[in-house]
Amino acid sequence: MFRILKKRPQKQHPIEEMSNRNLPLSTELDKNLQILKSIYKGCIDVIYHPFLIAGKTKALLVYIDGLSDTEQIDSSVLAPLMSKTIDKSINLQETCENIQLSNIRVVKTYDDCIKNISNGNPILLMEHEEQGAALGLAKWDKRSIKEPDSESVIRGPREGFVETLGVNISMLRRKIRSPNLKMIKMNIGSYSDTSIIIAYIEGIANQSLIDEVQNRLQKVEIDSVLESGYIEELIEDNVFSPFPQLLDTERPDVASANLLEGRVVILVDGTPFVLIAPVSFFSFFQAPDDYYQRYLISSVIRIMRLFFMLISVFLPSLYVAVSSFHQEMVPTTLILSMASLRESVPFTALIEAVIMEIVFEALREAGLRLPKQVGAAVSIVGALVIGQAAVQAGLVSPLMVIVVAITGIASFMIPRYSEGIALRLIRFPIMMLAGTMGLYGLALGFIAIVIHLCKLRSFGVPYLSPIAPTIGRDMKDAFIRSPWWMLNTRQHLTGRINKYRQAPNQQPKPKNR
Repeated sequence: MFRILKKRPQKQHPIEEMSNRNLPLSTELDKNLQILKSIYKGCIDVIYHPFLIAGKTKALLVYIDGLSDTEQIDSSVLAPLMSKTIDKSINLQETCENIQLSNIRVVKTYDDCIKNISNGNPILLMEHEEQGAALGLAKWDKRSIKEPDSESVIRGPREGFVETLGVNISMLRRKIRSPNLKMIKMNIGSYSDTSIIIAYIEGIANQSLIDEVQNRLQKVEIDSVLESGYIEELIEDNVFSPFPQLLDTERPDVASANLLEGRVVILVDGTPFVLIAPVSFFSFFQAPDDYYQRYLISSVIRIMRLFFMLISVFLPSLYVAVSSFHQEMVPTTLILSMASLRESVPFTALIEAVIMEIVFEALREAGLRLPKQVGAAVSIVGALVIGQAAVQAGLVSPLMVIVVAITGIASFMIPRYSEGIALRLIRFPIMMLAGTMGLYGLALGFIAIVIHLCKLRSFGVPYLSPIAPTIGRDMKDAFIRSPWWMLNTRQHLTGRINKYRQAPNQQPKPKNR
């Protein structure tokens, strides 16, 4: 059951002012036809089908070819109405009773007609009737449900969201079979009129969070919303931060798990990516199968992700700082080996690192944009060929190639692309600091990142929670994933309304034989 918000008044465009879309329907069928044709002038896919009901009452059916089920229109609407035999004219209500459809809504204005026609619902208008009927006969080609390529798992559900909002809602309902799963519907976009759903669980989500999400979305005034990324940048707390403050996912199980933690899920029609708010820094290092594998394995893998995240950000900078300013920290044998390898390299360690990192990022981006069949091969072969050629030409040292390769592999361990690309971006200014001030610059860069993360908020929730502020009970699902029998409580900052998710003392106990 949806709760529909009143759309915030938006500035009308000139074409909308001329069309008088908010006027009520006329009782004259010809006038209604004339106004609809003026609104849809130049739209060759709009079908106007005049006919007589029972050979007496003039009627008009308006729909868009390709968005409506024409077979159902013929069999369930036109056939029973045109073949009916009566001695008198019938009104709209009596007409709808003769249509074998369960989803019929009354429309009163031209704007209501336009919205339903655009959504694929044919409009039935009749002579001497000041109302019309929107028939639920929308039908268009839909992509089948399959596992998301960007969030594949070893163990877990093999399904992902699609571009159809109704299908995505049903997938959430299948996961959470409770009437407490509430959804608020609103439309954004003066031209696209995109449907957006705010989903939450009543009794778990904080009402102040729900109100804040609604308020931010209601303030959005834009021509169109073609993807959830449009509104993500318009509702986040800090627009100048490279770090994402909302989590995007294609997986219904991830969205459902976050709903059960007291978070809010934003679904946008036309995209399989839903938004989750609020989130923390550690949310981006939690993979779906962390909760499907045994907790010891999941904990070790999560610690490895965090460790390699630090390597992906700081390893090139550490190499530059040590080789340029702090050679005394390196064992003599190793520093002599490094010096001999760099003997023919004409660039400083900083320039060398920046060039190799840029080339590696270019190869990775090229691999993403190429067809899947050749993308991975181009990235691997390109890295090998360019690396080997650069070493043989004396442009870079073999040790730098190893450092860049380890950095690239470490960055692939971050489960979320949005967080991974942010960390890859801040790698470059840290290298600049390390190349100019050595380890002091590296330390300054690290401190600046920590200060920024401490100041960052996601819908009012501290980005570094449960570290800053320190929340002891939430540590069970931050650096490690505790066993399920220990995860009795929800996250403090999002699930404080309904603290407990399960009964305590469920640790299995072996029986004595």
